Amino acid sequence: MPLFQWDTVRKEQMNSKIWRKVVTGEKLTVAQLYLAKDAVVPVHHHENEQMSNLLEGALKFNLDGKEVIVRKGDILQIPPNVPHGVVALEDTFCIEIFTPIRSDWLTGQDDYLRKG
Repeated sequence: MPLFQWDTVRKEQMNSKIWRKVVTGEKLTVAQLYLAKDAVVPVHHHENEQMSNLLEGALKFNLDGKEVIVRKGDILQIPPNVPHGVVALEDTFCIEIFTPIRSDWLTGQDDYLRKG
């Protein structure tokens, strides 16, 4: 059984305001994600169920047309295929959990994150 240490996981700079570190198992993906204040993740959707656990900062989610503010200590569950986008209200550090694995992240088919 693998043991992962965040300090040794490759940091991927997505754009000037967003970076991530990704660990994938057989059925789920876990990521550290950093969004600088005013970073934008455009509206998108995916087959994955997502849990966003904010360790620092605040994010404004647009969830299927509804605004939800998520702050330090909150965990937001996003069902599969729900359109969502994000604006960082503060410098934000979070843990993102997805099931099934984010194959688009592993293959580089995540252009929406690389803009900005």
